[in-house]
Amino acid sequence: MRPRADLKRGERPEGHLPVLLDAVVRRLDPKAGEIHLDATVGLGGHAAAILQRVGPQGLLIGVDRDPEALDLARARLSAVGFPFQLARGEYSRLPEFLQQSGRNPEGALDGLLLDLGVSSLQLDSAQRGFSFLRDGPLDMRMSQGEGPSAFDFLQRASLEELERAIREFGEEPAARKVAKAIESARRQQPIETTGALAKIVEAVLPRRGQRTHPATRTFQGIRIAVNQELEHLRRLLRDLDRWIRPGGRVVVLSYHSLEDRMVKESFRERVAEGLYQWALPNPELASDEEVRANPRARSVRLRSVVRSAESHPGK
Repeated sequence: MRPRADLKRGERPEGHLPVLLDAVVRRLDPKAGEIHLDATVGLGGHAAAILQRVGPQGLLIGVDRDPEALDLARARLSAVGFPFQLARGEYSRLPEFLQQSGRNPEGALDGLLLDLGVSSLQLDSAQRGFSFLRDGPLDMRMSQGEGPSAFDFLQRASLEELERAIREFGEEPAARKVAKAIESARRQQPIETTGALAKIVEAVLPRRGQRTHPATRTFQGIRIAVNQELEHLRRLLRDLDRWIRPGGRVVVLSYHSLEDRMVKESFRERVAEGLYQWALPNPELASDEEVRANPRARSVRLRSVVRSAESHPGK
């Protein structure tokens, strides 16, 4: 549902539950006058809470690949009444967005939030093609109209490319079997819908009473390949030191082991180098109460680090 223009400060649009909101705010610890960047702003739930705390002298910059999400976030953040800027694009282009805000990217940020994965807006729309629970066009692009869709990928990818995406990005043990089934099906006719793809996977990986749908890993693998998600994450983590000032906080929410492993290893290396300190040694998880209220929080892992006071941006 589109946020109303008359939302009161702190109110959230109906149906939108930001994951681990209290934990994110606690770990980012936004203060009046600071500059924070929400690199995956989505519907603006986390961003609104940050914006309230940096106040009229601070700045919240929100980035997202999805133009529809940015429109919704703009309405949400406008209701807070404090300065913010929004930019469309991949979060790996962070320095470009900082420059657009009129700032030198080097050491510009007091806080950065990265909420990985697919947003509620994308999952809940059948037309976006992210979920096998809602039959729709096989799209899966986080920015519709830009680059090849999941349909294009399934039409053009070789058997080896299909298997790699499903095995490496989807972590599906039966990737070869699934890839062969997709290859056989596309020879008969194009695979155009999420429902058609889900049926192909389910035919070779019967559900047999399992709680998780057998197509879950395949959809994850194809989505990650289509959006080059791990490459964008790798680029941001590689250059992160340059944009965070001493004392700055970084919070990352991950939803599957590939992302979480990359974040954990990157943070561990920087802590060992003395560039950062752990804000918490182990990932923070959603409580049972939050999972009941928001099932999408079930798999979340929050990791957070603080830039060492003696370190210098770009070092």
